[in-house]
Amino acid sequence: MSSNQIYNIPNLLAFIRLLLAPLMFFLLVNRDYYIFNEIHDSWLDFFTAFIFVIASATDFFDGYIARTFNQITMMGKILDPLADKMLTLAGFLGLMMLDRANGWAVFLIITRELFITGLRVSAVAQNIDISASMAGKVKTVVQMIAIGFLLMNWYGGYIILWIAVALTLYSGYEYVRDFFNKGVK
Repeated sequence: MSSNQIYNIPNLLAFIRLLLAPLMFFLLVNRDYYIFNEIHDSWLDFFTAFIFVIASATDFFDGYIARTFNQITMMGKILDPLADKMLTLAGFLGLMMLDRANGWAVFLIITRELFITGLRVSAVAQNIDISASMAGKVKTVVQMIAIGFLLMNWYGGYIILWIAVALTLYSGYEYVRDFFNKGVK
């Protein structure tokens, strides 16, 4: 693979998202650090949400640029979902630790993500294409909206979280169905 196939804008955006996820998690779970003593929690919420919005925007733009300008690479196929998972896990785990996200909801989301990641690896090994469905894309958007609402402590975040759980489980069902319908070996 040549360097221009690895070093492109979509991969750079996915890598930026990869770096922003642990920063966001740090801001969520380390509020008692002395460097934050003089900063009100609402400002930390705002700054964390700002980082999350920037990271979420990179998710949209890396996919759009990769498809529009034919810059889809194997590196991108690895980096993009990894960065997505890191970002959502940082958000949900951090929010759970702040007692803003229900532990069961987070458990169900993480379990589904791990299971489907394993399923996709198995599918690739068997040359089965189970690309993201519309339900999977909607799931991602609703998860990001839920994280944003919960980060800002806005009304309705808890309800959106449970809608995200339902969509997460449904899209997981679609992946499993497609995997078996396309000829699992």
